[in-house]
Amino acid sequence: MTAALITGLGVVSPAGLDRETHWAETLAGRCVIGPITRFDASGYSSRLAGEVPAFEAREHLPGRLIPQTDRMTQLALLVADAALADREVDVAAMGEFGVGVVTASSAGGFEFGHRELEKLWSRGPEHVSAYQSFAWFYAVNTGQISIRHGTRGPSGVLVTEQAGGLDVLGQARRQVRDELPMMISGGVDGWLCPWGWVAHQASGHLSRRTDPRSAYLPFSVDAAGYVPGEGGALFVVESAESARARGARPRYGVIAGYAATFDPPPGSGREPSLRRAIEAALDDARIAPTDVDVVFADAVGLPELDAAEARALAAVFGPYGVPVTAPKTMTGRLGAGGAALDVANALLSIRDGVLPPTVNVSEPAPVHELDLVRVTREARVRTALVLARGHGGFNSALVVTA
Repeated sequence: MTAALITGLGVVSPAGLDRETHWAETLAGRCVIGPITRFDASGYSSRLAGEVPAFEAREHLPGRLIPQTDRMTQLALLVADAALADREVDVAAMGEFGVGVVTASSAGGFEFGHRELEKLWSRGPEHVSAYQSFAWFYAVNTGQISIRHGTRGPSGVLVTEQAGGLDVLGQARRQVRDELPMMISGGVDGWLCPWGWVAHQASGHLSRRTDPRSAYLPFSVDAAGYVPGEGGALFVVESAESARARGARPRYGVIAGYAATFDPPPGSGREPSLRRAIEAALDDARIAPTDVDVVFADAVGLPELDAAEARALAAVFGPYGVPVTAPKTMTGRLGAGGAALDVANALLSIRDGVLPPTVNVSEPAPVHELDLVRVTREARVRTALVLARGHGGFNSALVVTA
C-alpha cells in the first residue's frame, strides 16, 4: 500500500499570510488575538477574535473572482496557490483526473450570505447577487479550487466543525492509497460577520473576557471558553510513487495514522470517545504511545471539555507522559481551519525540531496532569499526534511522521 506523503503546504492565519511568517510568529509566542475590527461587535457578549491581517484579495486573485467569493474562499484560494507552488506542482501534467480536492468547512461563506440577505431584506430580491447561489455553500472552497486549477479528480467536502480539518486528510490519504496521484486537502474557515458571530455565540462556548491575554486559556485553572478566528491550511497529499516520479523532495511528512469516533449521547453516563480515536489512530499508524513526541491538543478552553481531553491523554500516555501543546491560543480556534493549521504546525515542528508554545496559561490546572508546553521548546520530533473535536460529538486523531 502506497504511503500518503504531504509534499506541499500553504498557510494563512491571524499570525500571517504565508507559512514562514505564521511559523516565526508562532515560535515567538506572539498572541495575535484582539478586538474584532471586521464589524461593530460592541453589542455582543464576546468581542475578541483572531483576524487574518492585511489581506487584500485583489492583490492575490483575479478581479473577476472577487464578486463571486466570500472572504473565506478568497483565503482558501490564496492557500491552495501556495501549497501547489511550494513543490511546483503542474496540475495539467498529472493527467486529466490525476488531482482531486477535498476540503473541510464549518459553515461556508457566512459573510457573503449575510451581505446578500441584508440586500434582500432592505432592497428586494433583484439586488441579490446571482453568486449567492453558491458563495455561501460549505462546498464552495472545493469547487473554486477545482475550477481555478483545473482539477477533475475525486472531490468533496466534509462538515464536522473543528474535526473536519483532520477528517479530510484521512479522506485524501484514502484516495491516494487507491492509486490517485494527488489530492489538495485541508481546511480554511472564517465567519467574522454578525450572522456568523450569532451562530458562534449560540454554542455557549465563547469566552466573554475582553483581555486577549486571559480570554482563551485551555487546561488552565482560569479556563472560561475559547476565542474564534479565521484561516487554516491546505496541503498537497501525494502518493509515494507520484512524488518519486516528480522528484518532489523534501517532503514534509507522512500521514501515518487516522481515526474518527463519535461521542455517546449527553447524559448517558458514558465517557466521550476521544480516547478510542487516539488509540485507533496509533494502531493505524502501527506505533506505540511511547513513539509519539508531541500532541497538538484540541484545547477547547472549557473546564469540562478540557478535563475530558486530559483524561483521554492520561489514559493513553500516562500522567505527564508526552509533551502537549495548543498553539491555537495565539490565533483562536479556526473551525475546520484550526485542525488543519495544527497539522501544519506539527509538520513544521518535525522539520525544525521545535515545539511551539501554549501561551498565556500561567497556571495549568494540576488535575489535568499534562506536560503542557508553555514556552518554545527544542526537541527531536519524528512523530506528532493531532487531535480535534467538533460540536456535536465528533472526535478525530491524525498521526504524522517524518
